[in-house]
Amino acid sequence: MSPPVAPPGWSRWLVPPAALSVHLSIGQAYAWSVFKPPLESALGLSGTQSALPFQLGIVMLGLSAAFGGTLVERNGPRWAMTVALCCFSSGFLISALGAATEQYWLIVLGYGFVGGIGLGIGYISPVSTLIKWFPDRPGMATGIAIMGFGGGALIASPWSAQMLESFGDDSSGIALAFLVHGLSYAVFMSLGVLLVRVPRADPMRRDTGTATPTGPRVTARQAIRTPQFWCLWVVLCMNVTAGIGILEKAAPMITDFFADTSTTVSATAAAGFVALLSAANMAGRIGWSSTSDLIGRKNIYRLYLGVGALMYAAIALFGDSSKPLFILCALVILSFYGGGFATIPAYLKDLFGTHQVGAIHGRLLTAWSTAGVLGPLIVNWIADRQEEAGRTGASLYGLSFAIMIGLLVIGLVANELVRPVHPRHHVPAPRQEASDAARQQPKSA
Repeated sequence: MSPPVAPPGWSRWLVPPAALSVHLSIGQAYAWSVFKPPLESALGLSGTQSALPFQLGIVMLGLSAAFGGTLVERNGPRWAMTVALCCFSSGFLISALGAATEQYWLIVLGYGFVGGIGLGIGYISPVSTLIKWFPDRPGMATGIAIMGFGGGALIASPWSAQMLESFGDDSSGIALAFLVHGLSYAVFMSLGVLLVRVPRADPMRRDTGTATPTGPRVTARQAIRTPQFWCLWVVLCMNVTAGIGILEKAAPMITDFFADTSTTVSATAAAGFVALLSAANMAGRIGWSSTSDLIGRKNIYRLYLGVGALMYAAIALFGDSSKPLFILCALVILSFYGGGFATIPAYLKDLFGTHQVGAIHGRLLTAWSTAGVLGPLIVNWIADRQEEAGRTGASLYGLSFAIMIGLLVIGLVANELVRPVHPRHHVPAPRQEASDAARQQPKSA
């Protein structure tokens, strides 16, 4: 299952499409909110219950990325993409069986547990490879691929809504939609498995014009012993919690916000809003991560966290009085959410080097697992309690938005504490690499 090494003359620009085929598929997770109202109606679930498959999927994403990161580094991206394909597609097939038999636990098991493993392995599968292909522009490279994960819902949201309209939004219609998803994504993800290549281990690759990257060399085991790793863990967790709180409940949230106004939102329009959020998520991943190559990782996270808090405040104070304002602020928040994901591998590369960046990235994604529970739990649980108290409309979300603002401020403080990694955590370069690097240094006068 080892991926073929790129032959001489192989263009590195063929590698991002391989990553995109996987990330566009697993990015369907961001369209889960389209299935929430039909599942709640067909199976008699609450908002908190219908969020469980998505929450468990994100938890398993982080855990499988953390425990599988070293395996991905060892076995290569083709192995990882194959595992992701099998798990993600199987998760949909199990969920289809659960919906057809009205056994909700099967949907949780399939989409959340099995599919979540596919999410985690698939998410980290191309990261290390892309950084090695693009050592000169790591933010842009990872942004290109990871934008597919953010943009997956741009395809999946209207596609899922159309299937539910055609097949019906009862349990059998949901089952058929899950079945079509599982089979279609299996075919599409196989393109990435076939296309992926790894760079040759030459000191100077003529096909890219880039030298073997130099810089810090920190192992995954050493990285988790540094304060920098845990500061970035907090940064990512807070940024993801804030974004995922809107994303997971996007369709019902915009409907609730304007339910008591003259400009109500239909189910079709709500699905369109989910697609818009996906577009912002996708654009942020390539746009903001590429910007980080110019202004630096710490500065870009100051933007994500600081301006993100201001956007949340604007929605909480004025969102229900202006639909364009609500949509604009949500789009900005989701662009920061996506940008944070795409920028974090480059931030890790800057601090820890490329030596085991894939494994380090996998361990850091446990922050996503935590956020995958926190974000939906905060928004759904508070909304359910407020509804039980007789509140409606925007008042369902006021408290949860205030909590999100506080979390973003915590992330902003953690980002300010990030410093370069102390040399005592570095491991020496192999002798051959060290001699190659020494030969490339200009001689002193």
